[in-house]
Amino acid sequence: MLKQQLKFKLSQKLSPQQIQLMKLIQLPTQAFEQRISQEMEENPALEGGKEEREEYEDEFSDTYEDEYEDDGTEVIETEINVDDYLSDDEVPSYKLSSNNYSADDEDKQIPYASGKSFNQYLLQQLNTYRLDEEEMQIAKFLVGSVDESGYIRREILDIVDDLAFTQNVYTSEEKVERVLNIVQGLDPAGVAARSLQECLLIQLKRREETPPVALAISILDEAFDQFTKKHYKKILQKFDISEDQLRDAIHEIESLNPKPGGSYAGNTRIVEHVIPDFTIKIRDGELELTLNGRNAPELHVSRDYTNMLKGYKESKKKTKKQKDAVMFIKQKLDAAKWFIEAIKQRQQTLFVTMSSIMNYQKDYFLTGDERKLRPMILKDIADEIDMDVSTVSRVANSKYVDTPYGTFLIKEFFSESMKNDQGEDVSTREIKKILEITVQEEDKKKPLTDDKLAKVLKDKGYPIARRTIAKYREQLDIPVARLRKEI
Repeated sequence: MLKQQLKFKLSQKLSPQQIQLMKLIQLPTQAFEQRISQEMEENPALEGGKEEREEYEDEFSDTYEDEYEDDGTEVIETEINVDDYLSDDEVPSYKLSSNNYSADDEDKQIPYASGKSFNQYLLQQLNTYRLDEEEMQIAKFLVGSVDESGYIRREILDIVDDLAFTQNVYTSEEKVERVLNIVQGLDPAGVAARSLQECLLIQLKRREETPPVALAISILDEAFDQFTKKHYKKILQKFDISEDQLRDAIHEIESLNPKPGGSYAGNTRIVEHVIPDFTIKIRDGELELTLNGRNAPELHVSRDYTNMLKGYKESKKKTKKQKDAVMFIKQKLDAAKWFIEAIKQRQQTLFVTMSSIMNYQKDYFLTGDERKLRPMILKDIADEIDMDVSTVSRVANSKYVDTPYGTFLIKEFFSESMKNDQGEDVSTREIKKILEITVQEEDKKKPLTDDKLAKVLKDKGYPIARRTIAKYREQLDIPVARLRKEI
């Protein structure tokens, strides 16, 4: 049986303006500029550039009648007060504009490089060789198979099959091998190798033959696996050589380039350019924070739309079409004002949040010493600025800050805390830095194992378990003790 009932319910919902603000806060500078451009395209009531101020007459400050009646015309009821959008007294000019450009911002432009790609550079060298038509087709196919690191990571048999199916070139593995040797003679040395071992051998064979070079070739050719695992004792026994001889040979190998393709300056690759959202400078021993507003245009509400409302107000005959037009203008003006207000709140939120982080980590920003980083979590900053943790997270996850010591992602300054032997809370970043320094200062002939590293840090006042040392070592991209060993 159907029945009607009245039910009261209390719920909390975000307004469209709040949702818009949250989306703007999480955008980095570059994406924020694109969002402004998109909004200006979608909303004709929003304009950029410096605005020429106009003085409005006092006659528009009177309250406008909501109902209009003309002889023989219907009564039009408007849902808005037009004077709210015309009076400069009621709407201050600073609420209708937003200047996101700072005079202190430096106009840094990133130069664009042009030139030949790595593959084009190799093909140009092929033209200096005398090859018949089939050999040239094979050579070009091999060059096209070279990846950005300079390797051909395919089997010869697969290349033979691809030549037959795609190039209509029927050849043998022996001929492809012969042409491959020609391609491997191109610059840079080591290009078109099929493995790291082959790449290093190609480079060594181009050098002047000296005892260290000859020994290095023998080591790579006959004991490559033992060399990569740094089993130096086995190599000394195998080749019956002294440590000095082995050291000279290893020096020759370490001077080689494992990625010959990366050495070519014209190699095309995708590079992500980071635009810092904040800049921290040290002036007279004090920290100075600036918010980057570069390339963000000045925004203001279009005067053309307010002039349309002015014409509507002065019109004696009000029609249904005019009412629809006024409602459209109202929506666009409201959207423009909301967007400008959201930008102002975004700027304020970013500045307040970063100011709190800067003051919290003042010792670090003044010295650049990571050992002075304090333990800091999102809640610490959220409580200090009286905002939600999610807001601080949006600021920290996608924003960069330019400091005297480099450009960093803000979330890198957040870290958990651990207690030292004195019961004081220290940052895990501080412990990682001490671990990194300890590894750098160790005797490379007898590198410290994870157990010994744990003991060293415990002696320095940081009681940490061995598995925690192993975790931090992996996060710092430090290999195990055996692979850090040097002869």
